[in-house]
Amino acid sequence: MGRIASRFAWVEPRRRVRDLVLGLLSDLPRKNCWSIAEWAGETSPDGMQHLLGRARWDADAVRHDVREYVLDHLHDEDAVLVVDETGDVKKGTHTVGVQRHYTGTAGRIENAQVAVHLVYAGRRGHAAVDRGLYIPRSWTTDPDRCRAAGLDEETVFATKPELAARMISRFLDAGHHVGWITGDEVYGGNPKLRSALEKRGIGYVLAVACSAEVTTGAGKFRADALAAKVPKRAWQKLSAGAGAKGHRFYDWAVIGLTESRPGSHHLLIRRNRTTGELAYYRCWSPAPVPLATLVRVAGSRWRVEETFQAGKGLAGLDEHQVRRFTSWSRWVTLAMLAHAFLAVVRADEHASHPAPDGLIPLTCNEIQRLFTAFVVRPIRDAAHRLAWSAWRRRHQARAHASHYRRQDANRT
Repeated sequence: MGRIASRFAWVEPRRRVRDLVLGLLSDLPRKNCWSIAEWAGETSPDGMQHLLGRARWDADAVRHDVREYVLDHLHDEDAVLVVDETGDVKKGTHTVGVQRHYTGTAGRIENAQVAVHLVYAGRRGHAAVDRGLYIPRSWTTDPDRCRAAGLDEETVFATKPELAARMISRFLDAGHHVGWITGDEVYGGNPKLRSALEKRGIGYVLAVACSAEVTTGAGKFRADALAAKVPKRAWQKLSAGAGAKGHRFYDWAVIGLTESRPGSHHLLIRRNRTTGELAYYRCWSPAPVPLATLVRVAGSRWRVEETFQAGKGLAGLDEHQVRRFTSWSRWVTLAMLAHAFLAVVRADEHASHPAPDGLIPLTCNEIQRLFTAFVVRPIRDAAHRLAWSAWRRRHQARAHASHYRRQDANRT
């Protein structure tokens, strides 16, 4: 918390942001302004809501601190930046950026808010270092709606690859170096993003659809048509990295591509050894690299799913109940900080205290349990609990009365 203290001019918000982050790290079954304020000993959620919505502090500056914290502790010369989006299912139409999207969180089209995240993945661990909220065209073409949600009137539509390009540029412009970027088909299918990475000399292994067209010395082909021409001897069994149940082995093949742009261009093909299902990747590097390197980078993409799972399950990344953009960016940034703390402690523990025989190394889940048990669990008396019960019932009574007043007004 000392890293971000200078971002808060007054003592009160510094103390409150510490309580909020500790609340995000706690074992509360649901994490929002109400539950964290009660847990922290406050008499109402007003202070927490003020911190997220109206207090004077810069969430982007704290985001910068989170990135530096992650890089200081998880730095790895072979690290990969992983870009991906995640959706949070929402009700109503007033929460900033909400629209009906397909979201992997629900596995279907839902009313949801979608954000793009940039994850730093190295051998010591992985954590998110940037975030960007996807604002659909249905919002950017409605200035009044944007203004009501706290967005600038000049807000323009940006695709998910454009948001990714901005975050990657911020990372590189801050003086950090990374050799590789990976992501799914949303990003691999975008020529502008691929071109921008090539101009900056950053290698990429980006997934593409089976229908993606690529150019070889023999002409232009669909990716799946090229895969059908790969001889049996060209496939190699390689691990895409260790998973929860051991190494993830697939069959891999690589085909050289003919491009006018400089650098080494390839189509990487992954085949599931059980089902035969194929996946395809556009690859580029400033100089030729071995197949094992491309496979390692492609395998790094799973780290973003682990980051989302831990960020949501352990740090309340998706549990914000806020509508305006400022509150969203502040909540998500602090949740990123909370998860980064767990990732850093995990990395340091693995390095300094290897697990003895018979025990697996400490996980982020176990670190959170221990941290909650020994550090962050507050003790509150019955009077505090009863006062909060009364506060909730008064708030619910006002909401109930307002609801019926609106119904009566509509009938008349």
